[in-house]
Amino acid sequence: MRVFFDARQLGHAPTTYFRRGAAMPHQEQPRRAEILRDMLIGEGFEIVAPRDHGIAPIKAVHNPDYVDFLPDAHARFVADAEPGALAIPTMHPGRRRGKEPKDIHGQLGWWMTDTSTPLTEGSWDAAYWSAQCAVEAAEEIMADRRAAYALCRPPGHHAMRDCSNGFCFFNNACIAAHHLRQKFGKVALIDVDVHTGNGSLDILYDRGDIFFCSLHPDPATYPTFYLGHADETGAGEGAGKSLNLLLEQGADEAAVLAALDKGIAAIREFGAEALVVSLGFDMAADDPLAAVAVYPNGFAEMARRLAALDLPTALIQEGGYLGPSLADNGRAFLTSFREATA
Repeated sequence: MRVFFDARQLGHAPTTYFRRGAAMPHQEQPRRAEILRDMLIGEGFEIVAPRDHGIAPIKAVHNPDYVDFLPDAHARFVADAEPGALAIPTMHPGRRRGKEPKDIHGQLGWWMTDTSTPLTEGSWDAAYWSAQCAVEAAEEIMADRRAAYALCRPPGHHAMRDCSNGFCFFNNACIAAHHLRQKFGKVALIDVDVHTGNGSLDILYDRGDIFFCSLHPDPATYPTFYLGHADETGAGEGAGKSLNLLLEQGADEAAVLAALDKGIAAIREFGAEALVVSLGFDMAADDPLAAVAVYPNGFAEMARRLAALDLPTALIQEGGYLGPSLADNGRAFLTSFREATA
């Protein structure tokens, strides 16, 4: 199982965001990817830089105007803002009535839903190459490899079709799933990050060709809020093709694995021919954003159960922050998945 990663993904370096009304250090740091990369090297994984597949796979999933906004947005902000200002939106339109403004500050609020995706000098390159890793992982399994892992950073599963959200700019997992449709008639995307895959739900909600399942605490009381309720099951051609499996906050490994089994059963029933996994190690008990209690052995068991689906699988990295067990959790899942699919 090859790993795809590009050093330009480390260039997004946010310092601050706002959470529960307070400014605090940003959780989504380059060091996350470095820890996982170094662990993978130690475990003998082959790490390969992705090829440049261009902007088309990204625009196939995201609003092209949103994509076009991002490349020079930080430079435009710096040119207009006071020294030391952070490229964080401070104005939002609420409902999307009206038109996109021309002013950079208005545009930040138009295309960015919260304070967690501040733009820095390297944000565009990082988000672009993170998406390229996801496309490369999809290409890998389209070339009849059993599995591939995209070490995506920044993550993607909160990014909606036309806006950033929750540390995420481009929805890497949806980009991979859509790309896989070039070969596979039915694709499933299962999200095992602790937070709702709200962006993926938004993008896939009315699609019948990609089944989506997310395991997460109730969004009525836990971020990202708003989307991911149990009664949100899809619409139109996607009716019945979205499944939100709600966990109690503080749920133990047995509860998480039981929910995972329900998701796996639904994927089998859907008849998926290929699988994308939004892989979040923030399910860990000691993660800085923890809400459930999974330990390394639990991540290893998750890997074995997902591998037992026996589908070509693209693993796409989502959350998992700078807690003490990040490398151990990554090692447990990824080595177990490699062994199960060898």
